[in-house]
Amino acid sequence: MSAAPFSPPDHPPDPLAARTADLSELLGHVTTAWDDQRRLMARQLHDSLGSSMTALTMHLALLTRQLPDDAALRDRSAQMKKLLTTIIDTNRDLQLALWNDKLEFLGIKAAISELVAEFGAAHQLSAHASLPEQDHSYPRLQGVALLRCLEEGLRNIAAHARASAVEVILDDDGEHIMLTVRDNGVGMAAVPPWGGSALHHGLRALRERAAYLGGRLSVGPAPHAPHGTALTLTLPHAGPATGCAGSAVSAA
Repeated sequence: MSAAPFSPPDHPPDPLAARTADLSELLGHVTTAWDDQRRLMARQLHDSLGSSMTALTMHLALLTRQLPDDAALRDRSAQMKKLLTTIIDTNRDLQLALWNDKLEFLGIKAAISELVAEFGAAHQLSAHASLPEQDHSYPRLQGVALLRCLEEGLRNIAAHARASAVEVILDDDGEHIMLTVRDNGVGMAAVPPWGGSALHHGLRALRERAAYLGGRLSVGPAPHAPHGTALTLTLPHAGPATGCAGSAVSAA
């Protein structure tokens, strides 16, 4: 029996599309690895430096009680205590900048609520979070992506929007998770947010993170408002295998 003649495929592989897919997968892996590294560094700061500073504070308190009635010595002790408190606070701020531990221990709802409240207080504007009543459990990668979207949105509002009010909405219809960050500020510039400007690198990285998890990111005018901007991240509940890896993050 003679072999069937070879016929080339109707649609030969597109090397550019394959290269784009490879780069997208690589970027997703690098982003996940960076998140894991940040989480590890925050844990090390907590377990090592945080514990040491707490122990030093306790030792200083014991020594202070043994000091003679000398105003200069007690003043120096008070200065040391104030310095230790500053170091502890700075260490805690660094931990939160690296990794929001509330995401892991209390869930996405608690992490969003605290971040929105702190943003409103820090920038003296109205900040409200609308969260679903039902508790949901999300893979860690999805929880981190939602939190990174919120952080990027709030960062852009603080830098560019000149807004007086911010609303953050988390919605879950059972098939998709949607996080929207919108403001009543000056609105978007004429240049699309996916341009090459360094001002847009955060949004571009967030878009790639969303694509890696099988979702999408959109930026546009705030709906039903004369001005303002809305940033929306939509993720599937049952995304690709890469999007479902990691331990679950539960809502509070």
